[in-house]
Amino acid sequence: MAKHNEAAESASRLNRIKPQTNLLFNLLFMFCAMVCIIPVIFVFIISISSEQSIKMNGYRFWPEGFALDAYEFIFKEGRMILQALGVSVTVAVVGTLIGLALTSTMGYVLSRNSYKLNGFLSMVVFIPMIFNGGMISSYVVNTQFLHLKDSIWALILPLCVSSFNVVICRTFFKTNIPDSVIESAQIDGASQLRIFTQIALPLSKPMLATIALFLTFGYWNDWFQSSLYITNTKLFSLQALLDHVQRNIEMMAKNPAMGLTMQQYINNMPKEGARMAMAIIIIVPIACTYPFFQRYFISGLTVGAVKG
Repeated sequence: MAKHNEAAESASRLNRIKPQTNLLFNLLFMFCAMVCIIPVIFVFIISISSEQSIKMNGYRFWPEGFALDAYEFIFKEGRMILQALGVSVTVAVVGTLIGLALTSTMGYVLSRNSYKLNGFLSMVVFIPMIFNGGMISSYVVNTQFLHLKDSIWALILPLCVSSFNVVICRTFFKTNIPDSVIESAQIDGASQLRIFTQIALPLSKPMLATIALFLTFGYWNDWFQSSLYITNTKLFSLQALLDHVQRNIEMMAKNPAMGLTMQQYINNMPKEGARMAMAIIIIVPIACTYPFFQRYFISGLTVGAVKG
């Protein structure tokens, strides 16, 4: 008993963090947090800066003049913004649900050692993590064979399954769902589909939340698929719209309001502020979703970690 207490005390002493080290870690974490937060604050300040102040002094944390012209302009262009927002939300929600369904089922099948094609399909999933067929082949398949061009499915299907996510699911099911549980259910007459839906999935909330977060972030921040497959402006997502605005601010003035000429409308636009205001509008919804996933996110990231 005494030896056990000595061993526990020795292990506790080794794992104890010195005050100086703890302070250093706190300062490091504070620095990392500021690196993430300051750019967002800076973008917001620019979005509420007057166009005159930006032209005269450039970007500043404390500009000479503040104005809400950018947000008023976006409010006037609300139809276009809301349309793009609807596309982004639809793509993120539908893509995340489809991605979760496909990824979890593939991961569960590959986690079962009794599956005969386990080794072959594991290699099929693993190889794309190293190299793939390239952009041209993907474009040809999606446009010529699947006919996804100018379709909302072009924004969903190419991103719904990732080899990395499948490997995470496979590892989680393999390490957290014992074979004895599966065998007991099979003895009781449960089918594989019932085992998956009623046993495996309820025990996999941390993993599902992590994969859902990865998928949601990926869909919400994606603009590249739109640049490849979408020419219909009604199917532009917020990110694609922002990309077009960044390259050509005149796009937002195709339908000038209030009877102004095109040139007058463009001259009156808060160009820099509008860009930054749109960036804030894009950031806020996805930032608000993170707290709902945070409960499971950390435990999900430790999938496959070595237990001490």
